[in-house]
Amino acid sequence: MGLKIGRGAAAPPFLVMDVIRAANARAAALAPGAPGIIRMEVGQPGTGAPAGAREAARAALASNDSLGYTEALGRPSLRARIARHYAAWYGLALPDERVAVTMGASGAFPLAFLAAFDPGDRIALTAPFYPPYLNILTALGLEPVVLETGPETRFQPNVAMLRALDPMPHGLIIASPCNPAGTMLHADELASIARYCDEAGIRLISDEIYHGLNYGTKIATAAAFSKSALVINSFSKYFSMTGWRVGWMVCPEDLLRPVECLAQNLFISAPHIAQIAAEAAFDCADELTANVARYRRSRDLLLARLPGAGFPKLSPAEGAFYLFADISERSNDSTAFASRMLAEAGIAVTPGVDFDRRRGHHFLRFSYCGPEEDMAEAAARLARWR
Repeated sequence: MGLKIGRGAAAPPFLVMDVIRAANARAAALAPGAPGIIRMEVGQPGTGAPAGAREAARAALASNDSLGYTEALGRPSLRARIARHYAAWYGLALPDERVAVTMGASGAFPLAFLAAFDPGDRIALTAPFYPPYLNILTALGLEPVVLETGPETRFQPNVAMLRALDPMPHGLIIASPCNPAGTMLHADELASIARYCDEAGIRLISDEIYHGLNYGTKIATAAAFSKSALVINSFSKYFSMTGWRVGWMVCPEDLLRPVECLAQNLFISAPHIAQIAAEAAFDCADELTANVARYRRSRDLLLARLPGAGFPKLSPAEGAFYLFADISERSNDSTAFASRMLAEAGIAVTPGVDFDRRRGHHFLRFSYCGPEEDMAEAAARLARWR
């Protein structure tokens, strides 16, 4: 008789990781001197951690500090520094006590879902979506309620979509700027959604990990519009510290102690040395601003050149570092199309089915956070490949 396997084991894969593996294998098989593989599949900044963060980590390693466990909610100095960040960026007075340092944003999501919801609760999210939202919800026994969005709403939800739901969900996940489309909820839209969620008793979870990566449209935080919202952010994207695995969550007062207890049991604490480096990253504004300027140049280049290379239907790309391309005029199988692009053009991209299981066969996601010269070469290769 076979042993039982838990329901959580049925969580589907995060397909971009399969694309990474395929791209790595193809790169390893290239003949010497052959053109390399251009990586546009993963949202990992090519800039690396800022110099000040790396220096702070070196100094910590050279000290006599044991770098042992920190408090479950993070080093007090880092929590205070994050609170000051909200004052500087959003004009929001945020008590240090409401900040929880987490094992990246990826570690924050299960903490948020476990603290706020029970198995069987219904959680709304929009498609296209960041795949782990749905996969984590499913693994925890929560019921995802998918709201289909498109270019007409900039791939973002609105209050009318929420009013149409029956029964009302227990929670709503939003992301601005969003992955994969790079679109944003503008301040008035975010305020309306937050206000409606508070009135309707819907717990709002706002993914803000791409804040700082915006190109003309001003960012707004849900924490400014709702004291009951859970706001999640990370040092991975704007701060370019993916592998350091440190993020944060702004918690409402009623969930702060539950989040702390869950963090104590699930993670103990985020890596001590990563917290030291993250605190120092706040003082690297010039370097980080230069990174954003680089992403913007790549974005502008691709928006100008991809239409002529056979990709005329692109998301507005207000923020983050992604373009979501409608390829319905060229293919109805984004997985096969992406595989062929890798094999024939040497460009790795992510199939849209990773982000929208019903309509994603007609979309690809291009990530433009790699080297600028690679993005220019990708546009040239795609023009020839067409």
